[in-house]
Amino acid sequence: MATPKSELLPVLPMDDVVVLPHMTVTLAVEGDSQRAAIEAARQGSRLVLLVPRLDGKFGSIGTVARLGDSGELPTGAEAFMIRGEYRARLGGGQADIAGALWVKADPILDPEPPTEGSLALMREYRALLENLVESRGVPQVVQFIRSAKTPGHLADLAGYSPDLSTEQKLQVLETVDLEERLALLIGWTKGILADASLKEKIRSDVAEGMEKTQREFLLRQQLEAIKKQLNEGGSDVVSTYRERVLKAGMPDAVRLEVEREIDRLERTSEQNPEYGWIRTYLDWMMDIPWNVRSDDNFDLAEARRILDEDHTGLSDVKDRIIEFLAVRKLRKERGLEVLGGRGSGAIITLVGPPGVGKTSLGESVARSLGRKFTRVSLGGIRDEADIRGHRRTYVGALPGRIVRALKEAGTKNPVIMLDEIDKVGSDWRGDPSAALLEVLDPAQNNTFRDHYLEVDLDLSEVLFIPTANVSETIPAPLLDRMELIRLDGYTEAEKVAIARDHLLRRQVKQAGLHPEEVSVTDDAIMQVITDHTREAGVRNLERELGKITRKVATKVATGALVPPVAITTERVREFLGKPKFDNEVAARTAVPGVATGLAVTGVGGDVLFVEATATPTSNGQGSLTLTGQLGDVMKDRPLLRAVARGRARHRREVDRESVPHPRAGGRSAQGRPLSGRDHDDRDREPAHRPAGQEHCRHDRRGHAAGPGAADRRRQAEGAGGPPHGPQGGHPPEAQ
Repeated sequence: MATPKSELLPVLPMDDVVVLPHMTVTLAVEGDSQRAAIEAARQGSRLVLLVPRLDGKFGSIGTVARLGDSGELPTGAEAFMIRGEYRARLGGGQADIAGALWVKADPILDPEPPTEGSLALMREYRALLENLVESRGVPQVVQFIRSAKTPGHLADLAGYSPDLSTEQKLQVLETVDLEERLALLIGWTKGILADASLKEKIRSDVAEGMEKTQREFLLRQQLEAIKKQLNEGGSDVVSTYRERVLKAGMPDAVRLEVEREIDRLERTSEQNPEYGWIRTYLDWMMDIPWNVRSDDNFDLAEARRILDEDHTGLSDVKDRIIEFLAVRKLRKERGLEVLGGRGSGAIITLVGPPGVGKTSLGESVARSLGRKFTRVSLGGIRDEADIRGHRRTYVGALPGRIVRALKEAGTKNPVIMLDEIDKVGSDWRGDPSAALLEVLDPAQNNTFRDHYLEVDLDLSEVLFIPTANVSETIPAPLLDRMELIRLDGYTEAEKVAIARDHLLRRQVKQAGLHPEEVSVTDDAIMQVITDHTREAGVRNLERELGKITRKVATKVATGALVPPVAITTERVREFLGKPKFDNEVAARTAVPGVATGLAVTGVGGDVLFVEATATPTSNGQGSLTLTGQLGDVMKDRPLLRAVARGRARHRREVDRESVPHPRAGGRSAQGRPLSGRDHDDRDREPAHRPAGQEHCRHDRRGHAAGPGAADRRRQAEGAGGPPHGPQGGHPPEAQ
């Protein structure tokens, strides 16, 4: 071919189509501009300048093409064969009267002869193309690729590739440097070849899987026919299990174990005892929510409203739940993965006396999170199998309580309350608290293994809320894995609010009354709290309110009262009688010869009685015996010492007011005059001393006194020393 020169050529716009040199294409003429360009080329040298037009913009480089034969399409449009000759850069242009646009075309030719670098790139590109077309099963295209003799010709064959986009082909057209053009195509082709290889691998795997499925189907059909002849049905059961496995979304390791058991079931006769055991195991595996989750409620304001609506006070617990939700919400908004796996579990332990609402708080937490709630009672369990389950080799084996709680909840991220975890025992059957270590350890509960299931179970998404009355009886290793939140009790003001907003409403409903038929004033509630309940929680308070509502219901039912009924402080006395604790305190403090103190807890106001009885010993020091409601729990020495000092101070003040000075006379209980010795004896022994109870005196530091202690005591009193114990003996010490 002769070396082309710059010349004016009619422009044929190509919308979203790129024609490269050495390409032969069929072009349907549509539009006035294309017809004008074709007509101008016919009348001239039959050369036309093909210029790509993308998004309404012309490229800077086009392809000079030669018109070939023409024909008519079935649609009636005229079509031409066009062959690309060489690249050309667009110069100045002008339009003629017929409507064609003429542009100066400056030829751009590849170097002749080609360089060594372009030849090396040509060989690499050809090898890639041959691998690509052979992997697609079109080996006849290889001959077409090998027909390209020059690097430029081979590179321009990329215009035929269906894997390249229009933008990529335009980039090939506008890349003038041959080696750069080949390098660009090599990079693209490697990516295409990698995708094709991956698709081919996937296709072969799918085909192999289909063949295996078809083969297994045929074998199962034959097996079904054989079992039918042997009167051993059950194929429907096996197929049902296989369908359920596909829908369960089990982890791969779990699915393999289940499929192995299904294969065993298929080979086992129905008369075999193992048939029922395998079916029970498979039923449990199908019922566990392996991939079912509840969507967390990320509305923090709504979650706080629910917690405040259900419970008064308990701000520590509410703040911790809001923090738990806030972290998950922030991770979701920032596109981070869902918290799960090792170290992501949350163990919030509620510790407090009975009646403060630990168990009911768990239900409110689940409702605020939008999760399912289930409760596991651990009080008194002594068998490790209650937590981990039994081995499948045992008759009547079942999974543990944790797995059963998951099944009951139906999701893998419920709120599970472990109630009374401080009352877990242990015996020869094992230690359940040791099994709970794995359940409540965030570092390992993502692979919890139940003895019955014998597969890893992910508990990291479960929110565990253990409850306990005291933390001292919880084993130290178990306590180390918990996040403790202490609920010491409620103040009187909080109890009034709880009774008004929660307890009274429930008791009115249980009594068969309407809310508008009975009302209780805050003063009446306060009177119930102070006179009839002494507890940290509100359980007894609800019980007393229940008594009131039942009595109101009785009077309304008999016609003695007409609703609405207002419960005031006077009616509290009418319905509940005299204050309970006034009588009890009077009865307990009336015991002669016994020093009794009242120990009041910090929050909640529990009244506990302490009895201190002094007993002399052979060494003259004496001892103090403590009895009363505190029992062996009382360990607070300063508290008991303060109780004894308070009683002694009160007694000394009474003695000063009612007893004359020892040296000034006075009379005994029998009416005879008292001497100084009598006064000393009265200092030594109490006026009322039960049989068998002896009391020794104390000096001002609480030590037993020897001979002459009375004089020293009087001297200390005269010097303003502290009072003695009420009845002698050692200072009270907590048992």
